Amino acid sequence: MSFSGTLSPGSMCKVRVKCGGVLSAPSGNFSSPNFPRLYPYDTECSWLIVVAEGSSVLLTFHAFDLEFHDTCSFDFLEIYNGASGDRGNLLGRFCGQVPPPPFSSSWHVLSVIFHSDKHVASRGFSAGYQKDVCGGVLTGLSGVLTSPEYPNNYPNNVECRWVIRATGPATIKLVFTDFQVEGSEECPYDYVAVLGAPGPAQGHHYCGSAQPPALMSQGHELQVVFKSDFNIGGRGFKAYYFSGECQEVYTAMRGNFSSPQYPSSYPNNIRCHWTIRLPPGYRVKVFFLDLDLEGPNSLTRTCDFDHLAVFDGASEEAPLLGSWCGHHLPAPVTSSHHQLLLLLHTDRSATRRGFSAAYIGVVPMNVSCSRTDFQILISAQTLAPLERTKVYLGSRSCAAQEVGSNFRIQARFDTCGTESQRRNNTSVIVSVLYIDFSAGDREDIHEYEVLCEPRRKEAAVHLRSGSAWLRPYAATAEHLQEAPPGAKAEVLAGALAMGAQDTSDVVFLGLCILAGVLMVIAIVVLMLL
Repeated sequence: MSFSGTLSPGSMCKVRVKCGGVLSAPSGNFSSPNFPRLYPYDTECSWLIVVAEGSSVLLTFHAFDLEFHDTCSFDFLEIYNGASGDRGNLLGRFCGQVPPPPFSSSWHVLSVIFHSDKHVASRGFSAGYQKDVCGGVLTGLSGVLTSPEYPNNYPNNVECRWVIRATGPATIKLVFTDFQVEGSEECPYDYVAVLGAPGPAQGHHYCGSAQPPALMSQGHELQVVFKSDFNIGGRGFKAYYFSGECQEVYTAMRGNFSSPQYPSSYPNNIRCHWTIRLPPGYRVKVFFLDLDLEGPNSLTRTCDFDHLAVFDGASEEAPLLGSWCGHHLPAPVTSSHHQLLLLLHTDRSATRRGFSAAYIGVVPMNVSCSRTDFQILISAQTLAPLERTKVYLGSRSCAAQEVGSNFRIQARFDTCGTESQRRNNTSVIVSVLYIDFSAGDREDIHEYEVLCEPRRKEAAVHLRSGSAWLRPYAATAEHLQEAPPGAKAEVLAGALAMGAQDTSDVVFLGLCILAGVLMVIAIVVLMLL
């Protein structure tokens, strides 16, 4: 998309002071009005630094002296990662005599705003910028790091150091999406080092072509160092970072989350990760409660700009379950394993309200019924290491049996706590399936309501604790059942076996035929009389 809202020098100042403008050269310098003399009162200047697409901007300060205030409410300098109109792109506000650290933009546009009030003036500032110089301080919600000249081979004899700093107490997640650095044992030549992550990753050097794992910081700061020696290079690396409300890992059995600043507009130019990681055996089901993103490309009708994507695993390399934009609410999605990743990508213009979602952990199962009984099949591997007695219908006396690699429950309607109810003017048979995950003193029993409409032999199941929690969206929680992965043949065999035991239809049909035969005999006898 093209950049909108270009500012002209004449529209950038409150008063008639020559300041601000668009800086488009590969490098340059700029300063406050009258520098190094006192800057004027009641002035506002805006510099828009625009370099070649695909490049980044490194901003450094040579001198800095502005009126000091605890919250920099009087005279101040603001730095934006992109256009200054979006508060979500603000990298920092500064005043006093301590110069800001070097800042690297996460794309090819960076803005600097200088503001002075009607009282107290100082010498001001002097700054310089350069295109494609590695290193700097990154403080946005998310951004990208690349080796110099990526994706072309990186130069020899370079050393880059990025400091990624989250706002507040948030942690930082670093994800490498491409990696090719000269390889050697213990990486003494060319390498990428990550400092500030826990465990073996702390200070560990990476090289070669194996992609480093996703890393989380111990605190609110992470350092990335890239170094090359005097010969042999490679394509280098590309990595994304996520911080604050732009990266979360959820391990609770259910939860809610939303885009940054929801229901206010989300920031431009961000990539956010939400990872849901449940114990093995569970599946993750996500319900979309609200969606309002920039619409699709009017030419291709695809989500080329802002979009929300869901991956069936813990990384972007996992299978894609769906990608959406605009405001049409997607249907719920369910993972095939115990992890799921949601990614929100926004471009540099046009923001909307964002999204709100809820998730819940469910156990995949196959539930069917006849006119007389329930049949429930769950993969034993899905529930490992639970014993069969931990899975029961209605009461512990109706525990599951192990059949092949599955837990199976077959229960008649007059047993196992089943009862007849009227729902939506239809007679249904209802019972409760219990799965007991309790360990030690911690009680953790999950309840699934199973229903059968005997006349149609249609079964349904939903997680009882999920219905009240989802409130108006509870209706969508009815569709939880599925065949256990890898057990389709056993499900079919089990269904055939159970079908052989279901004699209710045969008996009913036999009675109908017998009644018909008796009626015919009675008519014949009457005619003969």
